[in-house]
Amino acid sequence: MYKSFARDPRWWRIPLIILVLTLVPDLSWKSGDPLLKKIRTRDFLQVITRNTPTTYYQGRQGPTGFEFELVRRFADHLGVSLAIDTTESIDDVLTIVRQGDADLGAAALPMGPIPSGIHYSRPILELQPLVVYRRDLPPVRDPEDLIGRKVGVIRHSGASQALRELQRQLPELGWRESTGVEVADLLHMIENGELDAAVIYAHQFKLNRLFYPGVEDGFTLGESLSLVWAVPASEGLGLLREVNRFLDKLRRENILHDLVDRYFGHDDYLEYVGARLFIRHVQKRLPQYESAFKEAARRTGIDWKLLAALGYQESHWKPRATSPTGVRGLMMLTQPTAKQMGIKNRLDPLQSIDGGSRYLVSVKERLQPEIREPDRTWMALAAYNVGLGHLYDAQKIAEIRGGDPYSWADVRDSLPLLQKREWYSKGNYGYARGGEPVIYVRNIRRYYEILNYVSRSQQQFYQLNQRSPNAQEESQLFDIVPPVL
Repeated sequence: MYKSFARDPRWWRIPLIILVLTLVPDLSWKSGDPLLKKIRTRDFLQVITRNTPTTYYQGRQGPTGFEFELVRRFADHLGVSLAIDTTESIDDVLTIVRQGDADLGAAALPMGPIPSGIHYSRPILELQPLVVYRRDLPPVRDPEDLIGRKVGVIRHSGASQALRELQRQLPELGWRESTGVEVADLLHMIENGELDAAVIYAHQFKLNRLFYPGVEDGFTLGESLSLVWAVPASEGLGLLREVNRFLDKLRRENILHDLVDRYFGHDDYLEYVGARLFIRHVQKRLPQYESAFKEAARRTGIDWKLLAALGYQESHWKPRATSPTGVRGLMMLTQPTAKQMGIKNRLDPLQSIDGGSRYLVSVKERLQPEIREPDRTWMALAAYNVGLGHLYDAQKIAEIRGGDPYSWADVRDSLPLLQKREWYSKGNYGYARGGEPVIYVRNIRRYYEILNYVSRSQQQFYQLNQRSPNAQEESQLFDIVPPVL
């Protein structure tokens, strides 16, 4: 087993540089640091990034992404507006920053030997290289399992450096690398047989694994790196100090931890068969009901994809579904709920979608006003499943345990306790199978994520059914790094 590999001897300079910059007094504002002064004069921060799920993309409510969220907060910290430009590769990002055409590069940049003309910020996020491979291959558990395989990697991503370090001990290892691909491209190529494996980062796989159920994680490769930001070295140290002060503040206040958890904290995922089945039903069943979900969204203000995810969790989009307890239809309404919503035929999919959507709204409206989004939506979904009374009891238990009754994370941890007498006896509504709404909400959120992914434009991400490059295109896309025998 290869647990660690030799590091570039220049890397010891990085923590020393950071320490020196920490100890030097911050006189940037008083001395009129040129770049900070320029940013304040023009009243906006110019950021260069890449269009990827972990950095920046256009979501359903506008720009989003982990690093976008951070740079937006940094612009607010400086008291200026934010201007975002995108480019294709890490090399391009560093070149643009070095030339002074951007104030800040925030694009999943790995800390490594510091390029000329660039300063790196403090570490923001740990980057652990991870080998992933096609699920129908023999398990890839050790570096030797990569020999003879078609392995892809993004050049200069840091993950490629891990392969170069491994090749020193495994000279027969070769791979393909390119600046013209992103993580989603590599995973798509693995799932469709164009590649056997790839080296990406663990958090990237966690974020994307829902959309590529045919890709499996193999083993971590080498030591972890750090995600950093880049600023131009030619403009003084003022902006670098301000970036580091900002990041330190986020870390002290646990804001950085919360953002990392929000974007990369999901440690559970749909098992392979379930994810594959869902994708097939998205292609075959959902088109019959998509317009009905969109109409319900117009009436209720709830994203149609969330309503569709709820419907799939309830019935797999089967309009005549019936449970042993008597709930029926695509949205699985009880008879009293259907009557309350004015639904005459629960087996009519249009009526069921309309009634279920309006019922979800009515549940949300009955929650305490202190509950903010997105927690309000997750609690409403839990109540759709287990009932408002049991949700209220779980909130009470959360408070007894010292948690926040208005936080989904704390209520989620308390719901399973409704199965234990010592806890459900403290509430008003008795026993409940409290573990079920936790799984229920988790699944809906995953289905919702997949639907959001599928609906993004082809210019941003590969679609799940998009054609892979042919052999000629692939040969032009990747540079081959051969074995060194």
